[in-house]
Amino acid sequence: MTCAEARALIHGYADGELDLARSLEIERHLADCAACTAAHREIRVIRSALRSGVVSFDAPEVLRAKIRDAIGDAQRAQGAARRDSTIKVASTLRPPSRWAAAMAAAAVLMIIVLAGGLRRTGSSTDDLIGNEIVASHVRSLMANHLADVVSTNQHTVKPWFDGKIDFAPAVVDFAAQGFPLAGGRLDYADGRPVAALVYHRREHIINLFTWPTSDTGESAPRLEKRQGYNLVHWSKGGMAYWAVSNLNGAELMSFAALVRDDGAPVTPRG
Repeated sequence: MTCAEARALIHGYADGELDLARSLEIERHLADCAACTAAHREIRVIRSALRSGVVSFDAPEVLRAKIRDAIGDAQRAQGAARRDSTIKVASTLRPPSRWAAAMAAAAVLMIIVLAGGLRRTGSSTDDLIGNEIVASHVRSLMANHLADVVSTNQHTVKPWFDGKIDFAPAVVDFAAQGFPLAGGRLDYADGRPVAALVYHRREHIINLFTWPTSDTGESAPRLEKRQGYNLVHWSKGGMAYWAVSNLNGAELMSFAALVRDDGAPVTPRG
């Protein structure tokens, strides 16, 4: 894939709109092209700013006054057109009336947009991240890239992440509870590198994604289903957790409870 081809698709890739084959092509190109990687990073920064609500606008009073005046003028023009009984031709009457209605509607719409700002709700943010998590889970299974470090030993998996990401994920083996650790890998979600820990439950594979967040609050695990997969997410100790699998919802919730209760809080590295 050339840089020109990548630039034409990179916005769709950032928005999760490409099919799996195209996404993998873009990812391979980004791994080797610093310029396209920088462009992709800028797009993700803009998306994160829009999701967080940092980018918002309130209409200044001068603009509000102009809009109110425009609405008043439109209403007066419409009233005058109706009162003018000397104009007999309907085609002469209709344009002012239509123009006035369109002007008023556009002005009202402008006030709503400017006063409300450009904000995305928390639920839409979770929707975007959830889609990313499911896509990463599917890619890990299809591309035979389930783990960068394959081990059932938490003391092998945890140190592997040193120097590769800016935080130390909690790694706990839950083999005694029926969820043995299988390894870990680097992945990408919510506009940043994340840790992906791999667990098994009989023949089922569980991907557990975790990364630091600015939200220091805690939330209980919440179960949902996307594209046939069960997905559980929660937050604790300044960390976000997302677990995804084709395992049934009850057992995946049990796994999430184990991680939430036993996983040690993580402190991001300086």
